Amino acid sequence: MKLFNIKELKGVIVLESGLHIGAGDSEMRIGGTDNPVIKHPHTQEPYIPGSSLKGKIRSLLEMKSGLMGKTKGNPLSVKDIKGLDGEEKVFCENILKLFGASGADSDETLSLGPCRASFADCSLENSWKKDALENHLTFTEVKSENSINRIQGTASNPRFTERVPAGAKFFFCITIKKLEENENLENILLEGMKLLEMDSLGGNGSRGYGYVKFEFSNPALQEKFNDVTPF
Repeated sequence: MKLFNIKELKGVIVLESGLHIGAGDSEMRIGGTDNPVIKHPHTQEPYIPGSSLKGKIRSLLEMKSGLMGKTKGNPLSVKDIKGLDGEEKVFCENILKLFGASGADSDETLSLGPCRASFADCSLENSWKKDALENHLTFTEVKSENSINRIQGTASNPRFTERVPAGAKFFFCITIKKLEENENLENILLEGMKLLEMDSLGGNGSRGYGYVKFEFSNPALQEKFNDVTPF
């Protein structure tokens, strides 16, 4: 196994609706929100964790493959290859190459090699951040929600969720290692990114949160991405 190339996919994630990726705070502060977004501990600026981007893209690809029923909802692993053949086996191997497999799977993992794709944390895009600061715009908003009694028409159980507002932009960078001469996993990754555009990122997607759009820095790559049709 040899490292032939490392390709970078760079660009901007544009929020088309508010985005909530939770911080997991266990402490409720006076005047705080029920569900704060994750922020950099030093700058207190919101960001998109690379793990969130990677996990959602992978789960959508596995969902599209139809293999989730065979794994009972668990992520694909090396042990799942043994029960597959044909296109399903090739897909499973490619997913594990692209996103990685558990080291606990020993010899089988070694045959696939290391994880090819690396997802960097996505910080606020500089020009959008500068414009927001100059115009005294906030990086986050607090959205209130509640439950409605269908008979009485009254609201109850109010909750307050922090989210990054629509229009915000984040810089993204994904790298792909090429470890086999005829290996081409870029198309699978682009398909997963297109599926993410069609679905949502972060929490509360069923309530309209997390709609995003990818804009690539490379015009040729953008054109290629525009032509991706997952279905």
